Amino acid sequence: MSDRSRPPALFSIHDVMPETIDAVGELISLFHRHDVRKIMLLVVPGRNWRAADLSQLRVWQSQGCELAGHGWSHRCQFIRGWKHRLHSTLLSRNVAEHLSLNEDGVVQLMSKCADWFLENSFPRPSLYVPPAWAMGRVRSSRLQAIPFIMVETLSEVVCIDQSTRVRLPLIGFEADTAFREWSLRCLNRGNELLARLAMKPLRVAIHPFDLRFRLGGQLEDSIASGWQPIGYQSIIESMTPKE
Repeated sequence: MSDRSRPPALFSIHDVMPETIDAVGELISLFHRHDVRKIMLLVVPGRNWRAADLSQLRVWQSQGCELAGHGWSHRCQFIRGWKHRLHSTLLSRNVAEHLSLNEDGVVQLMSKCADWFLENSFPRPSLYVPPAWAMGRVRSSRLQAIPFIMVETLSEVVCIDQSTRVRLPLIGFEADTAFREWSLRCLNRGNELLARLAMKPLRVAIHPFDLRFRLGGQLEDSIASGWQPIGYQSIIESMTPKE
Protein backbone atom coordinates (compact mmCIF):
# COMPACT_ATOMS: atom_id res chain seq x y z
CA MET A 1 0.00 0.00 0.00
CA SER A 2 1.47 3.36 -1.01
CA ASP A 3 1.69 6.23 1.47
CA ARG A 4 -0.84 8.23 -0.58
CA SER A 5 -3.48 5.55 -0.08
CA ARG A 6 -2.82 5.19 3.65
CA PRO A 7 -4.74 7.52 5.96
CA PRO A 8 -2.39 9.63 8.12
CA ALA A 9 -2.15 9.13 11.88
CA LEU A 10 -0.52 10.96 14.77
CA PHE A 11 0.69 8.45 17.35
CA SER A 12 1.27 9.60 20.93
CA ILE A 13 2.09 7.95 24.25
CA HIS A 14 0.76 9.83 27.26
CA ASP A 15 1.92 10.00 30.88
CA VAL A 16 5.62 9.39 30.28
CA MET A 17 7.16 9.57 33.75
CA PRO A 18 9.65 7.56 35.83
CA GLU A 19 6.85 5.29 37.10
CA THR A 20 5.85 4.31 33.55
CA ILE A 21 9.26 4.08 31.82
CA ASP A 22 9.18 0.29 31.49
CA ALA A 23 5.62 0.21 30.14
CA VAL A 24 6.40 3.02 27.69
CA GLY A 25 9.40 1.01 26.47
CA GLU A 26 7.12 -1.96 25.76
CA LEU A 27 4.82 0.25 23.69
CA ILE A 28 7.70 1.74 21.71
CA SER A 29 8.96 -1.78 20.95
CA LEU A 30 5.46 -2.67 19.71
CA PHE A 31 5.43 0.42 17.48
CA HIS A 32 8.82 -0.47 16.05
CA ARG A 33 7.70 -4.02 15.24
CA HIS A 34 5.05 -2.43 13.01
CA ASP A 35 7.54 0.05 11.53
CA VAL A 36 6.00 3.06 13.28
CA ARG A 37 8.82 5.47 14.12
CA LYS A 38 7.07 8.82 14.42
CA ILE A 39 5.87 8.79 18.01
CA MET A 40 5.14 11.74 20.29
CA LEU A 41 6.00 11.11 23.96
CA LEU A 42 3.99 13.25 26.39
CA VAL A 43 6.36 13.89 29.29
CA VAL A 44 5.24 14.80 32.84
CA PRO A 45 8.15 16.89 34.19
CA GLY A 46 7.25 17.28 37.86
CA ARG A 47 8.02 13.73 38.94
CA ASN A 48 11.11 12.17 40.47
CA TRP A 49 13.23 11.97 37.33
CA ARG A 50 16.54 10.15 37.80
CA ALA A 51 19.58 10.37 35.55
CA ALA A 52 18.81 6.92 34.09
CA ASP A 53 15.27 7.99 33.20
CA LEU A 54 16.51 11.10 31.42
CA SER A 55 19.05 9.00 29.53
CA GLN A 56 16.24 6.73 28.37
CA LEU A 57 14.34 9.72 27.01
CA ARG A 58 17.44 10.68 25.02
CA VAL A 59 17.72 7.15 23.61
CA TRP A 60 14.11 7.31 22.44
CA GLN A 61 14.76 10.71 20.90
CA SER A 62 17.68 9.25 18.98
CA GLN A 63 15.29 6.60 17.63
CA GLY A 64 12.95 9.23 16.22
CA CYS A 65 10.56 9.95 19.10
CA GLU A 66 9.59 13.55 19.84
CA LEU A 67 8.89 14.98 23.28
CA ALA A 68 5.90 17.09 24.31
CA GLY A 69 4.95 18.79 27.55
CA HIS A 70 2.14 17.12 29.51
CA GLY A 71 1.22 19.11 32.59
CA TRP A 72 3.46 19.18 35.62
CA SER A 73 2.50 16.63 38.28
CA HIS A 74 -0.43 14.97 36.48
CA ARG A 75 -2.43 15.25 39.70
CA CYS A 76 -5.15 17.71 40.72
CA GLN A 77 -4.52 19.78 43.81
CA PHE A 78 -8.27 19.72 44.49
CA ILE A 79 -11.62 19.49 42.70
CA ARG A 80 -12.74 23.00 41.74
CA GLY A 81 -16.45 23.44 41.06
CA TRP A 82 -19.17 21.18 39.72
CA LYS A 83 -17.86 21.15 36.13
CA HIS A 84 -14.50 19.86 37.32
CA ARG A 85 -16.23 17.28 39.51
CA LEU A 86 -18.32 16.07 36.56
CA HIS A 87 -15.23 15.96 34.30
CA SER A 88 -13.36 14.03 36.99
CA THR A 89 -16.18 11.50 37.41
CA LEU A 90 -16.81 10.85 33.73
CA LEU A 91 -13.37 11.25 32.17
CA SER A 92 -10.31 12.44 34.01
CA ARG A 93 -10.54 11.18 37.59
CA ASN A 94 -7.86 13.13 39.48
CA VAL A 95 -5.42 14.00 36.67
CA ALA A 96 -6.89 17.12 34.99
CA GLU A 97 -4.65 19.46 36.98
CA HIS A 98 -5.46 22.53 34.85
CA LEU A 99 -9.03 22.46 36.14
CA SER A 100 -7.77 23.09 39.68
CA LEU A 101 -6.11 26.35 38.61
CA ASN A 102 -7.10 29.84 37.59
CA GLU A 103 -5.78 31.38 34.38
CA ASP A 104 -2.55 32.66 35.95
CA GLY A 105 -1.91 29.25 37.48
CA VAL A 106 -2.34 27.50 34.14
CA VAL A 107 0.05 29.88 32.39
CA GLN A 108 2.64 29.45 35.15
CA LEU A 109 2.34 25.67 35.05
CA MET A 110 2.83 25.56 31.28
CA SER A 111 5.84 27.87 31.44
CA LYS A 112 7.39 25.77 34.22
CA CYS A 113 6.81 22.66 32.11
CA ALA A 114 8.61 24.20 29.12
CA ASP A 115 11.54 25.34 31.27
CA TRP A 116 12.09 21.83 32.64
CA PHE A 117 13.12 20.56 29.21
CA LEU A 118 15.74 23.29 28.78
CA GLU A 119 17.03 22.77 32.32
CA ASN A 120 17.61 19.10 31.51
CA SER A 121 19.31 19.77 28.15
CA PHE A 122 16.37 18.80 25.94
CA PRO A 123 15.08 20.99 23.12
CA ARG A 124 12.00 22.93 24.14
CA PRO A 125 8.98 21.00 22.81
CA SER A 126 6.71 22.51 20.20
CA LEU A 127 3.61 20.69 21.53
CA TYR A 128 1.82 20.89 24.86
CA VAL A 129 -1.03 18.55 25.83
CA PRO A 130 -2.80 19.24 29.14
CA PRO A 131 -3.54 16.12 31.20
CA ALA A 132 -6.85 14.59 30.12
CA TRP A 133 -6.81 17.20 27.30
CA ALA A 134 -8.45 19.60 29.79
CA MET A 135 -7.04 23.06 29.08
CA GLY A 136 -9.26 24.98 31.46
CA ARG A 137 -10.25 28.62 30.99
CA VAL A 138 -7.33 30.37 29.31
CA ARG A 139 -7.86 33.25 26.92
CA SER A 140 -6.17 33.08 23.54
CA SER A 141 -4.32 36.31 24.32
CA ARG A 142 -2.65 34.66 27.31
CA LEU A 143 -1.54 31.70 25.22
CA GLN A 144 0.59 34.02 23.11
CA ALA A 145 3.07 34.31 26.01
CA ILE A 146 3.39 30.54 26.48
CA PRO A 147 6.59 28.96 25.09
CA PHE A 148 4.86 26.32 22.98
CA ILE A 149 3.83 26.42 19.33
CA MET A 150 0.87 24.03 19.54
CA VAL A 151 -1.66 22.97 22.16
CA GLU A 152 -3.75 19.83 21.77
CA THR A 153 -7.18 19.48 23.39
CA LEU A 154 -9.79 16.75 23.26
CA SER A 155 -11.24 18.01 19.98
CA GLU A 156 -8.48 19.90 18.18
CA VAL A 157 -4.92 21.08 17.72
CA VAL A 158 -4.37 24.82 18.13
CA CYS A 159 -1.46 26.63 16.47
CA ILE A 160 -0.82 29.47 18.91
CA ASP A 161 1.27 31.77 16.69
CA GLN A 162 -1.31 31.80 13.93
CA SER A 163 -4.36 31.60 16.21
CA THR A 164 -5.64 28.79 14.00
CA ARG A 165 -7.02 25.41 14.93
CA VAL A 166 -7.86 22.15 13.24
CA ARG A 167 -10.37 19.60 14.51
CA LEU A 168 -9.05 16.05 14.33
CA PRO A 169 -10.64 12.70 15.23
CA LEU A 170 -9.21 10.91 18.25
CA ILE A 171 -9.13 7.30 19.46
CA GLY A 172 -7.98 5.94 22.82
CA PHE A 173 -7.71 2.66 24.70
CA GLU A 174 -7.59 3.40 28.44
CA ALA A 175 -10.48 1.03 29.15
CA ASP A 176 -10.04 -0.22 32.72
CA THR A 177 -13.81 -0.53 33.36
CA ALA A 178 -16.71 -2.01 31.40
CA PHE A 179 -18.23 1.44 30.85
CA ARG A 180 -14.99 2.85 29.49
CA GLU A 181 -14.60 -0.17 27.22
CA TRP A 182 -18.09 0.29 25.75
CA SER A 183 -17.78 4.06 25.30
CA LEU A 184 -14.28 3.88 23.77
CA ARG A 185 -15.27 1.12 21.35
CA CYS A 186 -18.08 3.33 20.05
CA LEU A 187 -15.89 6.43 19.92
CA ASN A 188 -13.00 4.63 18.23
CA ARG A 189 -15.19 3.02 15.59
CA GLY A 190 -16.78 6.32 14.60
CA ASN A 191 -13.58 8.33 14.58
CA GLU A 192 -11.58 5.74 12.64
CA LEU A 193 -14.31 5.73 9.99
CA LEU A 194 -14.33 9.53 9.89
CA ALA A 195 -10.56 9.67 9.46
CA ARG A 196 -10.54 7.11 6.64
CA LEU A 197 -13.42 8.68 4.74
CA ALA A 198 -12.17 12.25 5.09
CA MET A 199 -8.46 11.35 4.87
CA LYS A 200 -7.97 13.49 7.96
CA PRO A 201 -5.16 12.69 10.39
CA LEU A 202 -6.33 10.36 13.15
CA ARG A 203 -4.92 10.99 16.61
CA VAL A 204 -4.04 7.67 18.24
CA ALA A 205 -3.58 8.36 21.95
CA ILE A 206 -2.09 5.57 24.04
CA HIS A 207 -1.51 5.37 27.77
CA PRO A 208 1.30 3.30 29.27
CA PHE A 209 -0.79 0.38 30.57
CA ASP A 210 -3.39 0.20 27.80
CA LEU A 211 -2.10 -3.17 26.57
CA ARG A 212 -3.14 -4.66 29.92
CA PHE A 213 -6.66 -3.23 29.83
CA ARG A 214 -9.82 -4.33 28.03
CA LEU A 215 -8.90 -2.81 24.63
CA GLY A 216 -5.34 -4.10 24.43
CA GLY A 217 -6.17 -6.21 21.39
CA GLN A 218 -7.81 -3.28 19.61
CA LEU A 219 -4.75 -1.18 20.37
CA GLU A 220 -2.43 -3.65 18.67
CA ASP A 221 -4.81 -3.94 15.71
CA SER A 222 -4.88 -0.15 15.32
CA ILE A 223 -1.10 0.12 15.23
CA ALA A 224 -0.97 -2.63 12.60
CA SER A 225 -3.85 -1.26 10.48
CA GLY A 226 -1.81 0.47 7.81
CA TRP A 227 -1.97 4.07 8.96
CA GLN A 228 0.68 6.43 7.63
CA PRO A 229 2.56 7.81 10.67
CA ILE A 230 3.06 11.57 10.48
CA GLY A 231 4.51 14.14 12.87
CA TYR A 232 2.76 17.09 14.49
CA GLN A 233 4.94 19.40 12.41
CA SER A 234 2.80 18.45 9.42
CA ILE A 235 -0.22 19.86 11.26
CA ILE A 236 1.53 23.22 11.56
CA GLU A 237 2.37 23.12 7.87
CA SER A 238 -1.25 22.39 6.99
CA MET A 239 -2.31 25.49 8.93
CA THR A 240 0.21 27.78 7.27
CA PRO A 241 -1.44 29.99 4.63
CA LYS A 242 -0.20 29.28 1.13
CA GLU A 243 1.19 32.30 -0.73
